[in-house]
Amino acid sequence: MKNRLLRRTLYTLLAIVLLYFIGIFTHGWLTDWQPAEGPSPLAPTQTSAQTVLQDSVLRFVLWNVGFGGLGAESDFFYDDEGMWYSGSSLVRSPKEWVEKNLRGATELLKNTQTDFFLLQEVDVESERSHNLRQYDAYAEALPGFAATFAANYQCERVPIPLLEPWNAYGKVLSGLGTFCRFQPSESVRYQLPGEYPMPDRLFQLDRCAALHRFPTTRGKDLVVINLHNAAYDPGDKIKAIQLPYLRDLALAEYAKGNYVVLGGDWNQCPPHFRFDSFMPGNTQGYVQGNIPPGFFPDDWIFAYDPTVPTNRKTRDPYVKGKTFETLIDFFLVSPNVRVKSVKGIHQGFQFSDHQPVWMEVELQ
Repeated sequence: MKNRLLRRTLYTLLAIVLLYFIGIFTHGWLTDWQPAEGPSPLAPTQTSAQTVLQDSVLRFVLWNVGFGGLGAESDFFYDDEGMWYSGSSLVRSPKEWVEKNLRGATELLKNTQTDFFLLQEVDVESERSHNLRQYDAYAEALPGFAATFAANYQCERVPIPLLEPWNAYGKVLSGLGTFCRFQPSESVRYQLPGEYPMPDRLFQLDRCAALHRFPTTRGKDLVVINLHNAAYDPGDKIKAIQLPYLRDLALAEYAKGNYVVLGGDWNQCPPHFRFDSFMPGNTQGYVQGNIPPGFFPDDWIFAYDPTVPTNRKTRDPYVKGKTFETLIDFFLVSPNVRVKSVKGIHQGFQFSDHQPVWMEVELQ
């Protein structure tokens, strides 16, 4: 009798677990956001009165703002325990930490002299950042700047950690925020190729690049591309599909005689850059790939500051000298763009798991 009751209880529990997982993946499949392949126009949410670039010297800032949830105090369960449970790590940071990170980001936008801000992981309305409308806050901090938003993460419910349904990551709407002192004549979202395996792809990012075109007084266009390539990509298999797409897009614009600047979170190191340069030999189990040497023509320039790390890993809260750091955020410019200066902005990872990079260029 006891054995029969035990078996029934066990079967009941297994049925509940099975139904739970069936429900998760059915809901994910039914609500899966599938953006259009290739290019699609982006509508501006804020405009600039300056319609033509007259200056030849221009300044850029790129920054993955970490959805406001990955300041120095934070760790992230996915980098620690993985998708099944959170353990002692955070699924989401407390609201006051997110508000602190958002203030830090808006202060940088207000106080940095630049013409272009290329931001990644900008939340519009996400449970992981307590539904604080970060994109709107950044636009408000930059009056007079043109602003566009390119979604790359839109999910009704991200169910991880899978064994903690009461603590799920939840709804996400996030993407690339591009803010420009000048009004682009064209803004286009390019869906990047490459997909995660099922069922992971139902709850992963749909990576994209945001291209903005600006007329100049020289009869050429300046083409600025904001990007955020695949993460959690063992062997860089997805990035190996995305990189040729970006290369072809950039080279096609340069072949027209245009100036081209790409910037963002590549989730790879520049060619020849040692991923453990800031902590030689102390990799802590991390591996970071490089963009293959020669993948872009030799006269294209990768612009970065080799003295300042741009990314720290989030297995634990940040501790200088203990937390692994590397460099995966940088610019790439066409041969007709001269890099005058490039500097990493060292913040001690106070407001994000990434640090900004500032660059000044001259159009030749």
